[in-house]
Amino acid sequence: MKISSVDIFILKTPLAEPFAFSQGWVHRRSATLVKVTSDTGLTGWGEAFTQGLEPPEIAAAVIEHALKPRLIGENALDTSVLWHKLYHTTRDYGRKGSVIAAISAIDIALWDLAGHHYQKPVYQLLGGAFRNQVQPYATGFYRLTGKNESARLAEEAIRHRDNGFTAMKIKLGFGVKDDIEVMEKISATIDTQAIELMIDTNHAYGYREALQLGRALEAYNLRWYEEPVVPEDLTSYRKLRDNLDVPIAGGENEHTPFGYQALFSAGAVDIAQPDVGSCGGITAARDIIAMAHANGVAVNPHVWGSAIAQAASLQLLATIPVTHHSLFPQQPLLEFDCSSHPFRNQLITHPLKLENGMVTIPDGNGLGISVVEDTIEQYRCN
Repeated sequence: MKISSVDIFILKTPLAEPFAFSQGWVHRRSATLVKVTSDTGLTGWGEAFTQGLEPPEIAAAVIEHALKPRLIGENALDTSVLWHKLYHTTRDYGRKGSVIAAISAIDIALWDLAGHHYQKPVYQLLGGAFRNQVQPYATGFYRLTGKNESARLAEEAIRHRDNGFTAMKIKLGFGVKDDIEVMEKISATIDTQAIELMIDTNHAYGYREALQLGRALEAYNLRWYEEPVVPEDLTSYRKLRDNLDVPIAGGENEHTPFGYQALFSAGAVDIAQPDVGSCGGITAARDIIAMAHANGVAVNPHVWGSAIAQAASLQLLATIPVTHHSLFPQQPLLEFDCSSHPFRNQLITHPLKLENGMVTIPDGNGLGISVVEDTIEQYRCN
């Protein structure tokens, strides 16, 4: 089964109400999608995660000019062979960032296509599912004005709780004092014994500020403290692990098993967070998971992309073994983006939904989704 075409779609739409995380203001949602078609007529969909404030055109250009010429005519079922071919031929100018995100999109699409060929969900091709449902956590708590929004963010926590979420990740990184005020207000508003909290500063701080914040929040029994410092500073990651009781999470800005090798060798994290849309796709994520578990590190994928990225993450989540086996082990969670995103709810025929506190992992062929191509045409910019 040969690859006959690779189509790239850049999607953009402005936000009626921009919001901020610690690294800047988000004025629009965007996505870089890819459709791989075989000579048998089967197709697979993938997505390159547009990380942070990244323009979607970067990964699209990589796919068009560097990857696509190396794919046409290749066997679409050679997922591992093609991953290594693409990685090695872009290694001198890739290894991190948008080039790996572009490879991720192709890889996800190839796994989706393979699932349609074998008429199996991706998780079955990866060796089976440890779970058919996963608990989601609400990602949100972005800023609309900047600082001094603790009252509004506490109201958001109530809304997520009332919508059925029992875990939430609070976006911090707006100054240690402001961060503490936000956490105090949220904890005074909802029952934190019933709602599990995590925090994410998106590497807003250096070691000293990150340590100060971590110590101030230790009493909240956080599930994890995400991206406390910049991803390059593995020494500070390790020092924070050594000096805080809060589990340290990171890795959404790390790429491929080669990058994760450095993360694990440094003893930098308790929880690894590969994003399937940027770490190298399903092929790379599978290897990262094996490496993490060999190092006693839990894996909880990051996801902030469209419905395609969500679906790929769900297939991956089905296959992640528990880190420390017991009768009642801690299970990985699904990051459920609750911010405004039309490419999440409108892009597939059956968007993800929360039922009885859980999300069911699709068991259809490939990623288990049907893409609404009219939505793509509505928001397409290329």
